[in-house]
Amino acid sequence: MKTSVSKYISCMIASILFLTVSYTVSAQTNTLQNLGAKGALQDSSITLEKALTYALQDEYAAQARCDAVIQKFGAVKPFVRIKKAEQSHIETLLPLFKAYKVPVPKNQAAHLTEAPASLKAAFRVGIEKETDHISMYTKLLETPGIPADVQRAMTTIRNASLNHLAAFQAGLSRSE
Repeated sequence: MKTSVSKYISCMIASILFLTVSYTVSAQTNTLQNLGAKGALQDSSITLEKALTYALQDEYAAQARCDAVIQKFGAVKPFVRIKKAEQSHIETLLPLFKAYKVPVPKNQAAHLTEAPASLKAAFRVGIEKETDHISMYTKLLETPGIPADVQRAMTTIRNASLNHLAAFQAGLSRSE
């Protein structure tokens, strides 16, 4: 009797642990898919608040990706420069949150980002993310009712992303 109760309890504990881990992984994956460019590109009802939030989340993520690459591979040229540019983009966006009374989202990017296995992979990820970044800003700029100062800031950041994309493409071609 004790053995079967013990097996039953062990089975229940294992089931609870499995469900907890499954839920946590599912929730984290869902969060990653709804942040920044990925979230914006999937969202069919963008508001000013969402536009600013997606933009800032994506700038946080871009900066965290550069940090992760620099920590793993050292001061690789385009990543150091682009990290500084991402900080500038963040500083461009933050006053707009205050001006339009939009809550500033918490920067969770460092906890959700890790460096790719190789520098070549880091350049590929940079190309993919900058492409998403540019697409996101293009979509956000098409949102009806976006104020002129927000449009100017987003246009400037999108145009800078075109330069970042070119830098990552050049880095990838040099690494091949």
